[in-house]
Amino acid sequence: MEVDRMEQLKNQILHWKNQIRPWLHQGEELIHQIPPTQLYAAIGAVLLTTFFLLLFRLFKRTKFNTIVLAGLSGSGKTVLFYQLRDGSSHQGTVTSMEPNEGTFVLHSEITKKGKIKPIHIVDVPGHSRLRPKLDEFLPRAAGVVFVVDALEFLPNCRAASEYLYDILTRVSFVKKKTPVLILCNKVDKVTAHTKEFIRKQLEKEIDKFRASRTAISDADVANEYTLGVPGEAFAFSQCHNKVTVAEASGLTGDISQLEQFIREYVKS
Repeated sequence: MEVDRMEQLKNQILHWKNQIRPWLHQGEELIHQIPPTQLYAAIGAVLLTTFFLLLFRLFKRTKFNTIVLAGLSGSGKTVLFYQLRDGSSHQGTVTSMEPNEGTFVLHSEITKKGKIKPIHIVDVPGHSRLRPKLDEFLPRAAGVVFVVDALEFLPNCRAASEYLYDILTRVSFVKKKTPVLILCNKVDKVTAHTKEFIRKQLEKEIDKFRASRTAISDADVANEYTLGVPGEAFAFSQCHNKVTVAEASGLTGDISQLEQFIREYVKS
């Protein structure tokens, strides 16, 4: 019985082969009739179209899931990193000399049902000599969180403003329109400054930097975007990158506004 079935299948395949053969023969004759230059041009057009379609699909599917934590040393970036990762402050940690980097599901979302997209979080050291490391991560950032110490803000206002100015004026960063969250950390302390006060002071300082850098060299102009509107006082609302301000307390674990920003730009 099994032998009969195999014989029938074999005969069916031979039948199909005999039916297809004339079509293949006609196809070969048609190809030979086409001038070589036209044939090569047609093949090239098909290959080129296929390549661009694949490239388009790949580019369309590329969605960044990296969130960069930047800011001055001591602002509390590393505490926030650990709160996001495992819900602990690690006793305040110490000043980071190397980036803290990890890909994980946010601690607050571990118990949620369904598929949760992991976030790639990078905590870039705030020391001035180590800031160039920021260049490694900004190109693939879905969002940048600029952490400000709300408790010791005034003594560090100028330095924080200059660092933020340098980020917001990078041509490549502006072209990508990467969103920025200015996160006022340590607001649990009674003497901490409010986010509105911090926002206004940062805007005033950045306005001063903008005015003082009008005589930069041509080489710098190529790599630096001019902030604000000429003749008007600077405001974050004038930036091409969306800039928002929020509050947090890394030590107490009050980071809901930070998590909201992350999930706005890295969807589950």
